[in-house]
Amino acid sequence: MVADVSYTGPDLDPPQPRRSPLRRPLTVAIAALVPGALLGWGVYAAVGGPDGGGGGTDRAAGASASPSSGSASSTEDSGTPTGTTSPSADGKPSASGRPQTSAPAAGSGPLKGKVVVIDPGHNPDNFRHPSEINRKVDIGTNRKECDTTGTSTNAGWPEAEFTLDVAHRLRALLEEQGATVKLTQDGDRPYGPCVDERARIGNEARADAAISLHADGAGAGNRGFHVILPGAVHEGAADTRAIVAPSAELGRRIAGNFVRVTGSAPANYLGGGTGLVTRTDLGGLNLSTVPKVFIECGNMRDSQDAALLTSGSWRQKAAQGMSEGIVSFLRG
Repeated sequence: MVADVSYTGPDLDPPQPRRSPLRRPLTVAIAALVPGALLGWGVYAAVGGPDGGGGGTDRAAGASASPSSGSASSTEDSGTPTGTTSPSADGKPSASGRPQTSAPAAGSGPLKGKVVVIDPGHNPDNFRHPSEINRKVDIGTNRKECDTTGTSTNAGWPEAEFTLDVAHRLRALLEEQGATVKLTQDGDRPYGPCVDERARIGNEARADAAISLHADGAGAGNRGFHVILPGAVHEGAADTRAIVAPSAELGRRIAGNFVRVTGSAPANYLGGGTGLVTRTDLGGLNLSTVPKVFIECGNMRDSQDAALLTSGSWRQKAAQGMSEGIVSFLRG
């Protein structure tokens, strides 16, 4: 797993990966509109520049985090953030290097009265608690592990650090719009929470929208983001029937804005180029009673995607794209 890796904080931009002079930018044309989406995908550069491309996995909260191959750092993998501090939500670095998260004046902003729950996937200290996170919990359709350690870049930067950083950036942007924002965890717990509790936090907050943040651990060459939507489940403690339609709309708006703001392309290895995948095996979705989606922002095991995920400026764009999608959904 990731128990033995060391890493720096999530706010630092890495040095740019060395590029071959033979490498030329590729352009990915997204020819089809996502059904029901209000925004066209357009044409986006998916490979080449620091803002091109993305990645994700059909793994989310339920897969093994331990890379079975290529776990040693690669000279071409800028998987550990280094360099200057990352920008805050307003583009200015904070004293700590983390994005500033102060809320606007009470009662201000177009999202006044709206509640958003952000679920940063995994936990940086999960690896210290194997028995706790391997405990099975009921997700409606079956029983599944409480949580996992998540994946990491080839250089050892953990997914859990990535998700916390993006969660802070996203929270700041949504609070600027007047939303009340709650995180399921903020690095303030020894492990977890378990996937059933993550769903329960959103339910008890009566969130108007909830999003679980992840990055993938798929094989090298698999690139692009994808948004995971809840499928229709009515079994045991799970009943998603009321949230399937609004969650799909939330996911479409997030995906469209994510493409527009980051320039990243939908995953090239699942989702049929739409950036949308429906699943019924994730407890965080099955047990939700509020509109909720997962997003796999990129593939940490691909060196090109890793260069994006470890860039503070790209993470800010990722948060901006998600924020604009959530705002669009909440404002109708």
